Amino acid sequence: MTTRPSRPTIDQIREISQPASVTGRSTSEHWIADLYQRKISPYLTRIFLRTPITANGVTWLMIIVGASIGPALLIQGWQGIALALFLSHLQMLIDCCDGEVARWRETKSPMGIFLDKLGHYLAEGLIPICFGLRLANWPNEPITSSIYPFLGALLAILIILNKGLNDAVHVARAFSGLPKIQDLDGANLPVKGVLRNIRKVFNFIPAQRIFHSIEFTMYVAIFGALKESMEIALAISLFVTIGHIAAIVSSAKLRNN
Repeated sequence: MTTRPSRPTIDQIREISQPASVTGRSTSEHWIADLYQRKISPYLTRIFLRTPITANGVTWLMIIVGASIGPALLIQGWQGIALALFLSHLQMLIDCCDGEVARWRETKSPMGIFLDKLGHYLAEGLIPICFGLRLANWPNEPITSSIYPFLGALLAILIILNKGLNDAVHVARAFSGLPKIQDLDGANLPVKGVLRNIRKVFNFIPAQRIFHSIEFTMYVAIFGALKESMEIALAISLFVTIGHIAAIVSSAKLRNN
């Protein structure tokens, strides 16, 4: 293990913890990270590095913050929306930091990857459930007095299924003895045909991103007051999930060559 200073400078953190292999990823880096979070995350990472907290400990902090986004929506009025928006951005900021701490201390591990997945599944599954409860005005009204809690739970299932599709591809390749998919432009595209052209459209209109914690919280903030907002989100999620399955089975991801 490389010996590194316990009180690094911001430039040192950027050099070691933000390599081009991370910041230049074509599909894995969130646009919020590109927009501003990678610019400020080293300052928070430096604070973490001055404490005994491990990279996995930072990830646990991300899990707690992410799991709080949905419940924040249960606070009626703009206060709940504002808190959820803040927490969603904070979750992603801490998500940047756990990797930076791991790279600085050279402690990347399967446990860290597992915890990171757990945090995102938990956050993105709870948000639609709590959105449905918010629309039903729970706990002021009985949970059975509205269909929205049911629709929110259904949306959560579709979101988790859609997220699980990507992980299922990696599991299928690993079980078949195939190497890890390279994070390259075009890797997610169908091999050829109409589906390939349709999939390219989503590079410009990324409907599949709406159910990430930040984007869906923004959707709730902008459209949550509309009576049909949950139904619209359900329709989009169903379309995205079907399209995602079609894109995977028609791509080179599950092929031996």
